[in-house]
Amino acid sequence: MDIYFDNAASTGVREEAIEAMLRCMREDYGNPSSGHRMGSRAAANLSEARKNIADALGTKPETICFTSGGTEANNWAVMGACEPLARKGRHIITSAIEHSAVAEPVKKLENKGWDITYLEPDRSGRIPAEAFSGALRDDTVFASVMLVNNETGALNPVGEYAKAIKQRGLNTVLHTDAVQGFCKIPFTVKSLGADLVAVSSHKLHGPKGAGALYINEGVRVDPLMIGGGHESGRRAGTEPLPAAVGFGIAAKLGASELDETFQAMHRLRDHIITELKRDIPDTMIIGEGDSPYILCLSLPGHKSEVLMNYLSGEGIYVSKSAACKKGARSRTLEAMKLQNAVIDGALRVSFSRCTTLEEAGRFMQVLKTASQTLLKPL
Repeated sequence: MDIYFDNAASTGVREEAIEAMLRCMREDYGNPSSGHRMGSRAAANLSEARKNIADALGTKPETICFTSGGTEANNWAVMGACEPLARKGRHIITSAIEHSAVAEPVKKLENKGWDITYLEPDRSGRIPAEAFSGALRDDTVFASVMLVNNETGALNPVGEYAKAIKQRGLNTVLHTDAVQGFCKIPFTVKSLGADLVAVSSHKLHGPKGAGALYINEGVRVDPLMIGGGHESGRRAGTEPLPAAVGFGIAAKLGASELDETFQAMHRLRDHIITELKRDIPDTMIIGEGDSPYILCLSLPGHKSEVLMNYLSGEGIYVSKSAACKKGARSRTLEAMKLQNAVIDGALRVSFSRCTTLEEAGRFMQVLKTASQTLLKPL
């Protein structure tokens, strides 16, 4: 039995989304921009998908723009919002624990002369609201801090950041990468107070190749892709209708199941931690696990790669850090100032609505065997 515990990297596509996508590909395959009946049917499907995502975020459909995924949504938010703001100031606040989809565009702006403040996480992996507030300046035009960290599950107080901006009377555009939080933890764009919110389909049982960016009314975000007038002139290119429809179905169902799944994942995660601490006393839990979908743990003295390969050989699939890092050392864990032995022995175990107690039990059994039989390097 294969056990997939790498759901923070990608999830299996739910059957309801697959069926809706197949219908689009077989029957409603027209171009949403075409004026004939087939095009009108495709446009109606796209509108419904947009509404499903908007409803899950608690906003209007016209504030949602489809993208190819979370990376494009984050890139677009950073580059598209900052360039128009340059005449008002060139100071950006971000964190040292951002996904590369945010960190790399910010670095590009830094190389162009923008002034960047990188906030460090506390021991829990969060960026404290006080640190964010203290970094604000009169020329801070843009800020980007992720909602849920993709390696530790730490939940950042984005709503408190928005309040700090308002209290200072600033017009700072606030962006958050909510890819790991969408339809997994309770929030709306109103509760976050963010101007730009990036989400992705394949983290919540939708297909790869679809994402979205929420753009608050009145916020200017220049297009990254130019050409036709798609997405109300904000993103050129024929929309990937089947993927968008699948994304919409996944978001609709994910939102309806959120409370129940959220509680079930908390119980599962707590159960695993209790059992691990009993059976493998050396296990270190990293962070406080605000998101029950992510468990970051370490067996100091062991090597992540060795543990991961052992588990994989037994049909259990976890990761050592974010999938996009491709084996590189975790910037997030380094920023948390953890000891090298802890970082080098870290694993990210991530769950989904499909994860079972039986799978959790098998994982713990195999990890215990690995900890007892694998030699620690000198």
